[in-house]
Amino acid sequence: MAVPCGDGGGASYVAGVASITTETLAGGLPVHRVALDGTRALTILLAFDAGARAERAEENGIAHFLEHLVFKGGEKYDHYKKVNETAERMGGTLNAYTSHDLVAFHITVRAEAAPEALDLLTDFVGRPRLDPDEIERERGVVIQEIQRHKDQPASVAEALIDEAAFGDHPLGRTVLGPEEHLRAFTRDQIVAFRERRWGGAGGGAFFVGNVDHVPSTEQVEELLARFPALDEPEPVEPAPALRAEKLVHRRDTNQSHLRLMYPAPIDPRDRAQRAALTIYATLLGGSMGSRLFDEIREQRGLCYSVWAYDRAFADTAVVLLGAGLESAKTGEAYARMREIVAELHRDGPTEAEVERARAYAAGRRVLAFENTNAVARHAAAQSIIFDSDIDPDLAIEALDSVTFDQVAEVARMIDPQHAAVACVGPHEPEEF
Repeated sequence: MAVPCGDGGGASYVAGVASITTETLAGGLPVHRVALDGTRALTILLAFDAGARAERAEENGIAHFLEHLVFKGGEKYDHYKKVNETAERMGGTLNAYTSHDLVAFHITVRAEAAPEALDLLTDFVGRPRLDPDEIERERGVVIQEIQRHKDQPASVAEALIDEAAFGDHPLGRTVLGPEEHLRAFTRDQIVAFRERRWGGAGGGAFFVGNVDHVPSTEQVEELLARFPALDEPEPVEPAPALRAEKLVHRRDTNQSHLRLMYPAPIDPRDRAQRAALTIYATLLGGSMGSRLFDEIREQRGLCYSVWAYDRAFADTAVVLLGAGLESAKTGEAYARMREIVAELHRDGPTEAEVERARAYAAGRRVLAFENTNAVARHAAAQSIIFDSDIDPDLAIEALDSVTFDQVAEVARMIDPQHAAVACVGPHEPEEF
């Protein structure tokens, strides 16, 4: 458990694995240093509450497009080749991601390269050129990415289940957006979205790993001042109640991709409740010892892939089930998957499977946190989405502390009759 040991404008923590300090800069941007023992690596991650969920309907796809565009260069590193080659000279791994919740940019380097890595990242992310010619070139690249996803049945199924569950709410739209939007976005629209959403109070800077070479607070603040001081972003649209729609994207193939989504009526900002939901999803379909894997794949041979996992947003949580299987077996698999959820709702899990799922989920989290980038991404989600403590030890401790009764209560909360359904394959909605 982390113990507060700081005062003044920031906070400091000493944890079992991590030593954490947090301070807020004049522009409102929180800066977190998470020192991890025994590593020579450092991840620097800059994130904002500016994912697809923050888009207006006509902007869908703009957050992800902007993520691509900033890599084309800033003021100092004013060309994509300078950005890429500078990262490579540091031996660094440079990347970014956009989700419904966040846009984040990160670089992982050997610790000694911290000053140069921060200079690079804050330059092209904090003051991107957004050159009109580069916008036109990258527009075509992102449209190709959209087309690639349309060619992948599993990706189509992922988009379809979100639409079935959330409809035209931002959570029901894709992160990539539709092609027609990408063809129409103007530079002014892109800049306006950035200036509306990339505010200091709605973001965070995270230094994770060996922080011995991170510049002083004054130098960090000077470099992060490359981000303009903006007003706090407007709240996102609250999540709606999950719908129980059934959507099918018909394809005449012999393979189908099936998805089911159930609402999980927990408090997503409660770490303990999120942990209990993770254990439930793990014993349902998160491992080779789970109920879905054991029965749907091993005992019945109905599919080559079956799984379940939990997703938590700031104000709602869900459990998502999926399978990839021979189309002729889809009906039987669908019926049995729903029955397994109903059995857990009615009878609850066993003590043994809760114990096994808890150990498996916590063990996977421990192994993931051997990677500084994974800790940084976790910290960004905790801080920006859930307004929660970023200590990685607390995430492991929360899983280790989940009780049988907590998981049984989650199982009772999942209504087996209320599920959104999506399928890609040679089917009709009436089959479900």
